[in-house]
Amino acid sequence: MTASLPDATTSVSHFSSPFDLTGSAVLVTGARRGLGRAIALEFARAGADVAIGLRDVSDDAGLASEIEALGRRALPVRLDATDLEGGRTAIDRAVEEFGRLDTLVNNAGGGIMGAAIDVTEYDFDRVWALNTKSTYFLSQHAARHMRDAGGGSIVNVASQAGLVALPGESAYCVAKAAVVHMTRCHAVEWGGYGIRVNALAPTFIETDGTQAALSDPEFRADTLERIAGLHRIGVPREVSGAAVFLASPAASLVTGQTLAIDGGWTAR
Repeated sequence: MTASLPDATTSVSHFSSPFDLTGSAVLVTGARRGLGRAIALEFARAGADVAIGLRDVSDDAGLASEIEALGRRALPVRLDATDLEGGRTAIDRAVEEFGRLDTLVNNAGGGIMGAAIDVTEYDFDRVWALNTKSTYFLSQHAARHMRDAGGGSIVNVASQAGLVALPGESAYCVAKAAVVHMTRCHAVEWGGYGIRVNALAPTFIETDGTQAALSDPEFRADTLERIAGLHRIGVPREVSGAAVFLASPAASLVTGQTLAIDGGWTAR
């Protein structure tokens, strides 16, 4: 059974909870810290077994133990998102260990600061490889397994940067905008296999990765102003809960969508 994909004639009300992922398996890339860690733990709370993608499998900062304390299986796998062959091996390992892969969360990503007029080809290629090329080809490999199993769900972590222009982050904006459109393309092509593909577009979230920028009072004040509806910085669980939703039976008719988790930034 693919927990995230009920039969088309099945009402989600037939499930004990439309957010229940018990018996399913997920792989989260970039899982050691920040949003990836929060997403991995949220899936475990929802009942899923979790393969945690790590650059160094010997250093998961205690994540596997936390998942196991929730009563779920944890599988650390070596996964550097820019090493596509290694990524494919990690996906294969998760399928072998869990007997399935119901959900892939493409969380690994990052950008560089720099005016568009100064960005080098080298830096552009690095940002593209980490955010866009990795998402495309890891999704492709996971989709082949999901197709053979009868379905699954892919959740891409894009960014509000893929929806609006952020001065000084053009390379990142372009890469995440490509992820947003990739999400639509893959959803349309793979829907016939029972594979749903959606994306999240978070605003600035309080993590160790954003701590340096948000500790600048001027930057923080500007960010709070731009988060036009709620005027506050997000916390990781506001993103991780949305990831579980998109993978769950509650979202069984949702595909090709990008959910902005931005406190109203893009509504302005």
